[in-house]
Amino acid sequence: MKVPDYIAKLKAYVPGKPIEELEREYGISGSVKLASNENPIGPSPKAVEAIKEALKDLHRYPDGYNYLLRQRLGEKLQVSSSEIVFGNGSNEIIELLARTFLQEGDEVIMPSPSFLMYEIMVQAAGARPVKVSLKDLAVDLEKMAERVSGDTRMVFVNNPNNPTGTIVSRDAFEAFLDRISSDVIVVMDEAYIEFVRAEVCPRGLDYLHSEKAVVTLRTFSKAYGLAGLRIGYGVMKKDIADYINRVRQPFNTNMLAQVGALAALNDDAFFERTIRMVHEELDFLYEEVSKMGLRCFPTQANFFLIDLEQDANEVFERLLSRGVIVRAMTAYEYPKYIRVNVGLPEENQRFVEALKEVL
Repeated sequence: MKVPDYIAKLKAYVPGKPIEELEREYGISGSVKLASNENPIGPSPKAVEAIKEALKDLHRYPDGYNYLLRQRLGEKLQVSSSEIVFGNGSNEIIELLARTFLQEGDEVIMPSPSFLMYEIMVQAAGARPVKVSLKDLAVDLEKMAERVSGDTRMVFVNNPNNPTGTIVSRDAFEAFLDRISSDVIVVMDEAYIEFVRAEVCPRGLDYLHSEKAVVTLRTFSKAYGLAGLRIGYGVMKKDIADYINRVRQPFNTNMLAQVGALAALNDDAFFERTIRMVHEELDFLYEEVSKMGLRCFPTQANFFLIDLEQDANEVFERLLSRGVIVRAMTAYEYPKYIRVNVGLPEENQRFVEALKEVL
């Protein structure tokens, strides 16, 4: 069996174990999962009801064009429906961008550490990932611009950045764009943009109709609570969307995902409750962690980092034995940090108590 060298060298994404398996291994129950940046409230109730209603139509193929969701989202974002591409999670849009526009020998600039799928998708297309280290936990746009070469075809800007929760400023982003050729696709990954409180944060949609090729990625997995349905989207110039749609499979988003996303998009009360709770609980967690003498890093997302000043894997294991699941940041080059997803008030309180115990 012959496999391309760039595929053979790929390191597969390693997901966390299901919570049921972790509980079985550790002999615990009633665990609190604060590891995957999910919406702790759950899914939109309107989405759940819409999905229940749609179950009777499971024998039908989904709408390959996402017509209803496309029209509603276009109205909400004030963009043309032809400028939207839907995917099986926004990570599929990353894959589609790579498959459509990259070939062997191309380079793609990306921050490091950041979302692990950038490197995987780029390498799977035969292109070369060019990783640029963060500066003070934030995407270093100046250094990224310096790394652009004649072989550069794409740049990823994760804003807010995962796993650090930091953002770039509007001024810095616009200065960066000025240095980038219009032939280079700039991908603004805004999976957590709904949680941003900082007014200086740029939005990719503001540059949709600029002379530069800016693609904005967003998702229904986080603020809208639909991670299990796997549906996200990209907003881009019509010609970019047209090329991607030649590569995209016709039924890449399933019927229940489409129905659930449309209902969630219309559930303003749920959305506002989510954002309010995340902000309130972040402030609570900052205060409690600081009381322990630990350094926590303010975030613009629904998760944040804590510097434990000791081996994060060991603390992760000790928390896990108490039924609290967080994410050790060893794989992201921060061996003494953990990342904590904001949970419900009672879950956050349990995390605080468990952390005090294990430290």
